Amino acid sequence: MPADDVERWLATARPCATLTLSDDDTGPVVGRFGGPLLLPSDTPDPGHPFVASVDLAALPADATDLLLPSDGRLLFFALPETGDHTSMGSVIHVPADAAVTRRDAYAWNSANIAEYDRVFASYPEGSLRARTDVSLPHHQFIVPAGEEEAVYLPGHPYCSELVEIGEDTKDLIAPSAQMQIGGYADEEAVEFDPVDVAASLAAVDAGHWDGPVSDDVADWVLLADWYAGRDVEKREGATVHWVIQREDLAARRFERVFTTVFWNP
Repeated sequence: MPADDVERWLATARPCATLTLSDDDTGPVVGRFGGPLLLPSDTPDPGHPFVASVDLAALPADATDLLLPSDGRLLFFALPETGDHTSMGSVIHVPADAAVTRRDAYAWNSANIAEYDRVFASYPEGSLRARTDVSLPHHQFIVPAGEEEAVYLPGHPYCSELVEIGEDTKDLIAPSAQMQIGGYADEEAVEFDPVDVAASLAAVDAGHWDGPVSDDVADWVLLADWYAGRDVEKREGATVHWVIQREDLAARRFERVFTTVFWNP
């Protein structure tokens, strides 16, 4: 394939932070899976189980190109179940100086569904260490806003071959990463961009949102991925994507995160 096309594809690389559950010294501790659920008293109980917290001040400088707050913690919540047009998780930003109280970690399961409790009981626990990496697109197609048919990633006629190379090499970059902050979304199915899928679903669900919702993938960005299938019992292959509109991220409107799950049971 022409060198110009390879260079153009490489130019799409984005910085990201890959987070690994590890007790060694492979990177700074920037958060943890699980642990006590600590929230401000005026924050309602989340509707999904607690996954992880990330200390924004501890993230390496320039680890991502996201407009994240400089301090405080991001708390990630998700249930690794496919949810059609419904968000399957949420994100809460807890400022560094906020007074917090401990919450019931199982309050989200108000219906007392035993299977959900069993799934949550297998969520990982422990410190998350970070390292800075680069992320390349793993998907081959997007559906442009207002169109019905997918097209190759713009400007990359050899996208299929380049994605295959990326799939072969990504595990050499971050073989044991369990979460990723920023970068490109990734999952077992590489045909479509998960952020594009999430933007389309969020636009369909717009009636439940306070404010405008764009169906143009250019207006959205990946906040985080969680490769839940590596950790959670009976959820092999599942990946959780937390996505947010760029304007909402800049305005710290984390209540407008939309969460999708890819899982092929």
